[in-house]
Amino acid sequence: MTLHRDPLSAPLKQFFGFSSFRPLQEEIIRDALAGRDVFAVLPTGGGKSLCFQLPALVQPGLTVVVSPLIALMKDQVDALQAAGVAATFLNSSLAAGESRPRLRGLHQGEFRLLYVAPERLMLSGFLEDLKKWNVNLFAIDEAHCISEWGHDFRPEYRQLQTLRGIFPGVPMMALTATATERVRGDIVRQLHLKDPACYVASFNRPNLTYRVAAKSGAYEQILSFVQARPNESGIIYVQARKTADSLAARLSADGVKALPYHAGLTAGDRSKNQEAFLRDEARVICATIAFGMGINKPNVRFVIHHDLPKNIEGYYQETGRAGRDGLPGECLLLFSPGDRVKYMRFIDEKPNRQEREIARAQLEQMIHYAEIATCRREFLLGYFGEKFNPNDGVGQGGARHSVRADFATLDNSAHGVTRPTEPVNCGGCDNCLAPRATWDGTLAAQKFLSCVYRIREQSGFGVGIQHVVEVLCGAETGKIRKFGHQHLSTYRIGGEHSRTEWGAIGRELVRLGLLFQNAEKFNIVELTDAGRAALKARQKITLTKSVAPTEVAKHRAGDIACDEVLFEKLRGLRKQLADERAVPPYIIFSDVSLRQMARFYPANEKDFSRISGVGDRKLREFGDIFLREIAVHVQMNPRQVFADDFPQSGMPSAPVARGSRLTDTVRETLHFFRQGRAVSEIAKMRGFKDSTVYSHLEAAMLAGEAVDVNALVSTGAQQEIAAALQKYGFGNLVGAVESLGGKYGYGECRIVRAAMQR
Repeated sequence: MTLHRDPLSAPLKQFFGFSSFRPLQEEIIRDALAGRDVFAVLPTGGGKSLCFQLPALVQPGLTVVVSPLIALMKDQVDALQAAGVAATFLNSSLAAGESRPRLRGLHQGEFRLLYVAPERLMLSGFLEDLKKWNVNLFAIDEAHCISEWGHDFRPEYRQLQTLRGIFPGVPMMALTATATERVRGDIVRQLHLKDPACYVASFNRPNLTYRVAAKSGAYEQILSFVQARPNESGIIYVQARKTADSLAARLSADGVKALPYHAGLTAGDRSKNQEAFLRDEARVICATIAFGMGINKPNVRFVIHHDLPKNIEGYYQETGRAGRDGLPGECLLLFSPGDRVKYMRFIDEKPNRQEREIARAQLEQMIHYAEIATCRREFLLGYFGEKFNPNDGVGQGGARHSVRADFATLDNSAHGVTRPTEPVNCGGCDNCLAPRATWDGTLAAQKFLSCVYRIREQSGFGVGIQHVVEVLCGAETGKIRKFGHQHLSTYRIGGEHSRTEWGAIGRELVRLGLLFQNAEKFNIVELTDAGRAALKARQKITLTKSVAPTEVAKHRAGDIACDEVLFEKLRGLRKQLADERAVPPYIIFSDVSLRQMARFYPANEKDFSRISGVGDRKLREFGDIFLREIAVHVQMNPRQVFADDFPQSGMPSAPVARGSRLTDTVRETLHFFRQGRAVSEIAKMRGFKDSTVYSHLEAAMLAGEAVDVNALVSTGAQQEIAAALQKYGFGNLVGAVESLGGKYGYGECRIVRAAMQR
């Protein structure tokens, strides 16, 4: 089926200020508009909200969005109303006097979107009202909450099972950012989705840098990290409420405006602290995991985990709150092996055996992540079933996938099973940026593997890593005496390492594929065929030293270079406008929008409308104000020229495409160009004019394909053309060409313009 973009492109730009969709958004939206059930896994920052917001604007009726958190509802409704969209929410934060006019508006068909909590939605009286409101779509956000296998199961979500029977003809859209394959299947079954179109986007967040540091004086580590980033906001996650309070107090005393957020605060204090963070009045929020789900603050630049998260899903979701605007974000985890012992005590107190086993498997996988010496990005993507492709820096997601019908057992990623693979380098994690030192661990590995073998040989059953460690260290426990393991030849032969070190060695042997850790059998470890061979042949085994407490240098790849003085002025103006309207600053414009303004210096409404995030409503309301600020700055200060726009070696090539869409004819032109053929030669071969070949290459560049600009336009010509385009505007190609006196053709100017736009 041919997709006609116009019906969606106009409202996309008008209300949201975007000129193109993110991966999978358009496909999801078109399936929803066709009345089909949709299941979508789009990682944090991947644009889930637009998937149901845009359909609500182009079809009659009401879109009902089921959301678990009050803060999320208010945040999204504020942003929609600022863009000129008729949206509202109903939840327990509203007094009766506030709810009545909203209900009246719903009865009169005034709203296009309604946000509501699941427990409110499923009230019998409310369901009767819904039948009168012409509901065209149910969007179930944070859909993983319906699955017991998910990391954030909420019993109230299970009531949503009955929606299909009550509204059989209304399509449903289930969305989540974090779900393993098993959880995906459970969501589809629980919501009774009918032949859903299932999408799983790449889980890769290339703008995020992942680091793990040994916890050693945690407060000093955090203070040093935050002080090194004086103008950036971030979230620090902790496990205990007391830690959140004390950490916020100490940071504030040291000059970093920080506030706590946890369930122990009153609802009013939580709301006040969250609002201060959203409005950039507090730079840091110190929070338990109660904070952040669905918080759409795009300019969070860092996320620190003071304590080890309980599972990969939670960690991924929390780190995903950094860099939602696409600019660089940093994720630092402070790790202490002692965290494992603490969490295991909590897990052992769970009354349900299945819950205990799931929690143990999830915790072991989190420990593996903290200790690995290989690429952390590859590990994270692999957990969610995605293979990392180091050649283009993104995972191989982004395509439509079917959800498997039978999920009777946990997938390997949740079992704590990690298969060894060829090492890759993502360039965006500590292990890839600064690989850790290795050591000859042959003797230690031989001892550990031999101990596993001896225990199985004598007892006829396997044990977990910690029991093996206790045997090696000569512990005198009731369990060791019960099984007679004090008589093993490997008992007390591991005095050269501490218990913590032996535990890390055992887990690395699992990651190397020499041991298999079976989550379905209480996490017992068993020798693999490779482990038996290594033990028998006394094979040399290289192990990796533990993570160090020192922090690696700051990594900022991918930022938008701009006039930083102007950027700060625009931030101040944005804050003033936001305060006048009692909304967070990013509701006015994102940091990406401000950085583009401070890079391209738009001088009129036409130029300003090209800035990302500038829709019709914001152009009318804020265009003149920001254009004046930019004009005053330009009068008082010289325009800056950026190295990546006008380098000495010429205009840079565009990055490799990530899922770009090109026509076959453009791809063929690109193929010949990459063979080293000149434009005129390609034109002659294909029976085209030179201008057609140039237009093909321009389209390829704008789609993200790598094109060597220096092979098309000389360095001097690039700088002359770029200066003309800056003077006359990207949209006035005729003016730019004419100002150059016919020295360069339209084709060359198009190529330079495309490179500048990239």
